[in-house]
Amino acid sequence: DMRTVTFVAGVGLFLFLMTCWAGIDALHRDFGSRNRRILWGLIAWTPFIGFIIYFLFGIRQGRKPAEMDSSAEHS
Repeated sequence: DMRTVTFVAGVGLFLFLMTCWAGIDALHRDFGSRNRRILWGLIAWTPFIGFIIYFLFGIRQGRKPAEMDSSAEHS
């Protein structure tokens, strides 16, 4: 059935795009150490479930470089 194929393709595309976003975001964040960045990058790039784990737990642990610059200015 074409509806099923379209649905599965849409879900697959969504999961792929979210995985790409999480992986790229993890590479641009500072997690305090290189090993933690690698760990969160591997988690984020894990298909299907990795971006969910990264979104729930990892994104809060890392800071973007722009956030670090603005916090240093206010110190």
